[in-house]
Amino acid sequence: MIVELGHFALILAFGVSIFQMIVPMVGAHRGWGSWMAAAGPAATAQFLLVAASFVALTVAFVTSDFSVALVAANSHTAKPLLYKISGVWGNHEGSLLLWVLILTLFGAMAAWFGGNLPPRLKARVLAVQSAIGVAFFAFILFTSNPFLRLEFPPFDGGDLNPLLQDPGLAFHPPFLYLGYVGLSMSFSFAVAALIEGRVDAAWGRWVRPWTLAAWLFLTIGIGLGSWWAYYELGWGGFWFWDPVENASFMPWLISVALLHSAIVVEKREALKAWTILLAILAFGFSLIGAFIVRSGVLTSVHAFANDPERGVFILLILMVFMGGAFLLYALRAGAMEAKGVFGLVSRESALVLNNLLLAVSALVVFVGTIWPLLSEIFFDRTLSVGPPFFNAAFGPFVIAMAVALPIGAMVPWKRAKLGRVAKSLVPVAVLAAAGALLAYSVFTGQSAMGPMFIGLSVWLVFGAVLDLWTRTGRKSIQERFGRLWRLPRADWGKAVAHGGLGITLFGIAALTTYESEDIRVATLGEPYEVGAYTVMLETARELQGPNYVALQGEVAVTRNGRDVATMFPERRFYPVAGMPTTEAAIDNGFTRDLYVVLGEGQSGGFVLRVYIKPFANWIWGGSIIMALGGALSLTDRRYRVAAGAARPVQGGVPAE
Repeated sequence: MIVELGHFALILAFGVSIFQMIVPMVGAHRGWGSWMAAAGPAATAQFLLVAASFVALTVAFVTSDFSVALVAANSHTAKPLLYKISGVWGNHEGSLLLWVLILTLFGAMAAWFGGNLPPRLKARVLAVQSAIGVAFFAFILFTSNPFLRLEFPPFDGGDLNPLLQDPGLAFHPPFLYLGYVGLSMSFSFAVAALIEGRVDAAWGRWVRPWTLAAWLFLTIGIGLGSWWAYYELGWGGFWFWDPVENASFMPWLISVALLHSAIVVEKREALKAWTILLAILAFGFSLIGAFIVRSGVLTSVHAFANDPERGVFILLILMVFMGGAFLLYALRAGAMEAKGVFGLVSRESALVLNNLLLAVSALVVFVGTIWPLLSEIFFDRTLSVGPPFFNAAFGPFVIAMAVALPIGAMVPWKRAKLGRVAKSLVPVAVLAAAGALLAYSVFTGQSAMGPMFIGLSVWLVFGAVLDLWTRTGRKSIQERFGRLWRLPRADWGKAVAHGGLGITLFGIAALTTYESEDIRVATLGEPYEVGAYTVMLETARELQGPNYVALQGEVAVTRNGRDVATMFPERRFYPVAGMPTTEAAIDNGFTRDLYVVLGEGQSGGFVLRVYIKPFANWIWGGSIIMALGGALSLTDRRYRVAAGAARPVQGGVPAE
């Protein structure tokens, strides 16, 4: 009965979304206040109905109701509770319901916290947001219904993909979807502004918090996915330029560009057309990501490889919304005339350069991701575009952005003297060069790219510190420290996020350049040397898990006769799914990780892979710091939702 109620709630939410798409939009066009006001309650009702539907599906998974086809295909009675719950979104239909839940949540939040928005703009934003909901409600109800019953329920289920039975993957998709779907609010604000024919500084203030929140969640989601790939897949890497990884990375790059571009709209009323275009593209890349993940046209270790018919439905959604938005963009181009003027050397120009580098780098990733598909369709050739291409094509943009970022963050608005800014950054440049030379001298014979990127990371971190310090004026040290703590949270957030990027870049450079690896058949009880460590496989025994059997090795690691760690790598087999997995053993450290993977048995021993990974945790530590910077900025009173509209808008919305 609960399942049927969940299905009924989803159908009701579909009806409410159609109402919300039409009535407030007509009311905004006609100036009918009561029709515009209906958008808020409708958005709340939509969210509550979808939440009830989601709870119903979750109950079915937790109680192992195998009469529901989705539960039978993706759960099992022996599965731990956490993975029963995460099984709700560990499949196409359930993840789509989570997508719709988050979509309606953002719409409801716009209704709850958008009280200071002009009524017509608010009504149109909620109507556009609901139009997106209508498309996805139709998708889920007509092609991907999660509540289908089985006529003859099985005794037990087919279990969730073992690779997804992991805490990292339990939390990775919700955060990623909060980012993906959160960009729909930026899109809704952009389309609503195009319909009104008005983009101004107030619009820039309104759109920034939504974009910042989406970027924050995307950062956390991508970080969690990278961390999962590092410790779960047993390959020892953190990023493989997989199509699904790229599907989340492309909107992340565009959202970073959008954040910086919206600053120019807010501060100088310039780059209006470009900012609107980025808002459209950001959500467009989210839809492209959904197509890549769900169509099955591109293979990935963690894609929902469904039938192409569902991919066609998403492609139609993409064409309708992107095509409609671009048509509206072309028609309203004249209404987005820039007011602010600025010199070639200025904060505005630096942000333009930032935007161009980010946009082109996103295009490079898109081309590399989609090229194998285009090659197969148009040239009947099967190609594989892997890490060498992406590293070579994407690397120069990272270098350019890293060099320009501290300079751009410190130059004044409108016009500036580059020499004055460069002079203040000389100590940071010297420190960065010293860091690069130190890395090169310590690790002679290695690639020069490692020291160069380490130098750039030092440049980014200490450039962010200097940027904060210069904002405290020229008074005494004590007074400057006092003023430092009183700086706006947005200034702190920017510096923290930029510093986090530098820390992540440092971790990537150190790991990829200076990692050491040893692969051999290890004999039980025989020690051998790996770098500065002595490794010995002591035992290998079978274990019984809750829903798997495992071969677990016990590996003792010492250094100069002192115990460093005892590690327990595993090879697991999930009988229900009929799938093996590798569980790496990792001894985390501040400056290095010891990473051990147990392989198959060989004559006289077992294959053992041992890695020494310098500064690996700095990659995810930097991601956390970046996200913290976004959270600090989001709590700044100037950038809370609609905070910029607290004062009355002169003239309201132009008459139509």
